[in-house]
Amino acid sequence: MPYTRRHVLRLGTATLVVAATPALPLPALAAAVVTADLVVYGATSAGIAAAVTARRLGRTALIVEPGRHVGGLSTGGLGMTDSGVKAAIGGLAGEFYRRVYAKYHGTPVTPTSPARFTFEPHVAAAVFDDLLAEAGVPVYLDTRLTGVVKTAARITELACDSGQVFRAPMYVDATYEGDLMAAAGVGWTAGREANSVHGETLNGVQVRSGHQFNRVVDPYVTAGNPASGLLPGISATPVAPTGSGDARIQAYNFRMCLTQAANRIPFARPSGYDAIRYEPLARYVQAGYTGPFFNTPAVGGGKTDSNNDGAFSTDFIGANYAYPTASHAARAAIIEEHRVYQQGLLWFLANDPRLPASIRSATASWGLAPDEFTGNGGWPTQLYIREARRMVSAYVMTEADCRSSRVPADSVGLASYTMDSHNCQRVVVSGALKNEGDVQVGVPQPYPISYRSIVPHASQCTNLLVPVCLSASHIAYGSIRMEPVFMILAQSAATAAHLAIAAGSGVQQVPIATLQARLRADGQLLSWPLTTPGEIIVDSSTSAGVTRAGVWLRSTSVGGYWGPDYEHDDNANKGVSRLRFTPTIPAAGSYQVFLRWTSHANRAGNVPVDVCAGGTVTTRTVDQRSGGGQWVSLGTFTLPAGSSPTGASVLIRTEATDGYVVADAARFVRI
Repeated sequence: MPYTRRHVLRLGTATLVVAATPALPLPALAAAVVTADLVVYGATSAGIAAAVTARRLGRTALIVEPGRHVGGLSTGGLGMTDSGVKAAIGGLAGEFYRRVYAKYHGTPVTPTSPARFTFEPHVAAAVFDDLLAEAGVPVYLDTRLTGVVKTAARITELACDSGQVFRAPMYVDATYEGDLMAAAGVGWTAGREANSVHGETLNGVQVRSGHQFNRVVDPYVTAGNPASGLLPGISATPVAPTGSGDARIQAYNFRMCLTQAANRIPFARPSGYDAIRYEPLARYVQAGYTGPFFNTPAVGGGKTDSNNDGAFSTDFIGANYAYPTASHAARAAIIEEHRVYQQGLLWFLANDPRLPASIRSATASWGLAPDEFTGNGGWPTQLYIREARRMVSAYVMTEADCRSSRVPADSVGLASYTMDSHNCQRVVVSGALKNEGDVQVGVPQPYPISYRSIVPHASQCTNLLVPVCLSASHIAYGSIRMEPVFMILAQSAATAAHLAIAAGSGVQQVPIATLQARLRADGQLLSWPLTTPGEIIVDSSTSAGVTRAGVWLRSTSVGGYWGPDYEHDDNANKGVSRLRFTPTIPAAGSYQVFLRWTSHANRAGNVPVDVCAGGTVTTRTVDQRSGGGQWVSLGTFTLPAGSSPTGASVLIRTEATDGYVVADAARFVRI
């Protein structure tokens, strides 16, 4: 990450990166004992959000990072943001994505400026660099926690292997691993709970269809001979009943930034390559599988954010069980094994003569982007730690929260992504190879995250907040564990720390109404649906106020929709398929009318939309290839009170349209 606007200082074995105008004087930063109002452990996206928030609230803050990478997954290759409902991303997280857009377009950043959720790693790094420099946040790299000193239930200092001690009234654990939380004696868990623990349906052991072998693949070293033993990476333990709990965690991988540019870095054979690791994939291909072997969604600059895709892909299934509690040296060894596995997979796909030439040439047409991760040969410097430790506190987020069947009153942010667990083990079922653990189930709408889930029990620690390894079941964490949500919760955590310092109290005693008021003032979104006074929203997912003709199909494939999904006409039945939104207008008056859709190149650019107002019909034509994920004004109209299609409604028609027509939601705002 380029620190062109910051100073780099050597402090023994550690590196200190500070803004050109640090909030703390340089001698104090280099001292054996460093003090600040807030000490953040982990320079992830959440760690940066917490420290920047504290600075904006007038507090001093610093970040202690055990490694050298700054920005977590957001700068580590995950450029295809797992955003869920983008409209539910507020506060500093929303600002980050607006800053990304501004970097690409050279435009100002305002509270209403556009956001961009796909980006190259170096662009995200530049945005975080700006945020840290503007806020004057020092970052201590290569500074690993060695011990925590507590007085009663309060942390008083962190000791690190650099020889320095960090003291503050408040701390935030922003690591993916929960190391500070564990060192402070806070209760935690890892692995998968049984469904019975929290009354869930998607937790524990799950043999499902996602990223699954759909052809018979023999799992034995000598095909057809169980006595020859299992191929590497396959569990010999019989599959437990569905919903059973265990200590397994979902697979990790590297999110790769690939390109097909002429100057790409070709896939190299890593030291330690062992072809036997990929024998199941060779047999899968011999059984007729032709791919995909990894995905290649574009993020800009001719580059990708390439992720796991398929039954045998970049996820190193079953190789990470020891990671959450491993030492730094042991973790480094696990990370190295993941690198060798994944680079070996790419070499195998591009070179193994057992594979068809078409697969080898298609793989070899890709390579690492030479201008990303330049100090690491184009390879990402951040392993995707999808889950590790999870705190156990007074409120455990569960599947019930994700499904909105329970709603905590102490919301400090929203999550909205699918309940998503990658596979946890590779097993044998009826003599054939199967994957186990993949779950991908959507949530009906954005849902609130309880403040109690990011603070420990008061008896364990009163001055620590945990916005990343928060209190959640395995399957609920699968929905919450997204970079925008981590930034959202980190902003809320730092705000709570600020209020606790002001009151001289523990974080558990922060008045939730006071915290929520401050968060809302700073742009945080705490409840769904988002409403303003005088606003009526009619969503396609509701039965009231929606009438249809023809065939409309529900979808969630393109983000930016309102509510749980949107509908489209399948680019068929033109002139027959229509959908009308009819609101209930509480009082006659002047209303601005908006329409929402999701954009894609396959959308129609000439969608006729009729606004019915008091018996008068005004037709607009909208281009759904752009403008998605936002409310687009159709104009201001005088509407009568009541609910009547002729009095007030929006009708989406499909006559002569030149692509897919989307119907998502309509909004009516009293002027």
